[in-house]
Formats: sequence, C-alpha cells, structure tokens
Amino acid sequence: MVNKEVSYNLRYFLLIVFLFFTDLYSKNLALQNLLYGQSENTFLPIIDLLLIYNSGIAFGIFDNAGSGISSILLVITMLILIYLFWMIFNEKDIYIKTSLSIIAGGAIGNIFDRAMDGKVTDFLHLEIFNNSFFVFNLADAFITIGAVLIIYFEIIKKLKNE
Repeated sequence: MVNKEVSYNLRYFLLIVFLFFTDLYSKNLALQNLLYGQSENTFLPIIDLLLIYNSGIAFGIFDNAGSGISSILLVITMLILIYLFWMIFNEKDIYIKTSLSIIAGGAIGNIFDRAMDGKVTDFLHLEIFNNSFFVFNLADAFITIGAVLIIYFEIIKKLKNE
C-alpha cells in the first residue's frame, strides 16, 4: 500500500508533469504551424499567434544579450526551481502548494526550452486596441497564474485572520 503522504504529494508532481508536457506540446505546435515573425489571428480578440524566440527573461528583458547571459539565466532559473520544489515539499496549505506547483510546471517548461538552444519559444501575442504588449507562451501563463493565485490566497488568509 502506498504511503498516504507519498500519494498526497504525487498529485502535485503529476500536475507539474502535466503542465510541463502541455507547454512542450503547445510550443511544438507553434513551431510546426507558425512562420517566424508572421502574425496569425485567433478567435480571441486580444490574442494573436506570433512565433518569436526570446533569449532573455520575461517580456524580452536581456533578449539578444548573448549566450553568456542565457547560460547565467539558465543557472539562476534552475536554482530558483530547486528552491520552488523545496517550498512545494514543505508547504502545508494545499492552495499554496497547488499554486507553487503551477509555477513549477511553467518554470520547467521554460528551463527545458532554454536548455535545448539558449532561447525560449514564445507565440501568444497580447494585443489590445492595436497596442502590442508582449509575446509569451503557456509556461509564462502558468507562472503568472500561479503567482496571482498565491497573492489571492494570502490576501484571503489575511482577511480571515482579521
């Protein structure tokens, strides 16, 4: 019989693996079906498909800064991921644990992508009223969703304690 704690933690591991493979699959679909730099409309009014490669960090910061920066970013994100797994393992609140797992799934997706060729594949272009904001991928969305959920749950927890 499987230990109850192992079974409990397995669900978070499976969530991380599912999100990683979802991100990987979506990036492969983008690579197979989109032309670099050419925008494609979607059924969503604020999201276009636009294949680009980002060697920097979020929102293109440090993009095209060279392979040295990309290698440093890879090491830093791997260290953050190790800390994230420590937090997931030690967290008792299931909502925070789930949120951290969502972040980890996204982080692994981008780390894997960067480790393969020094850059991350982005293809979801946020554009509102003809104003271009940024291009991102599902891993970025997972990281953002997880972070927003943590903030939300911490605010709820604080309000309940007042």
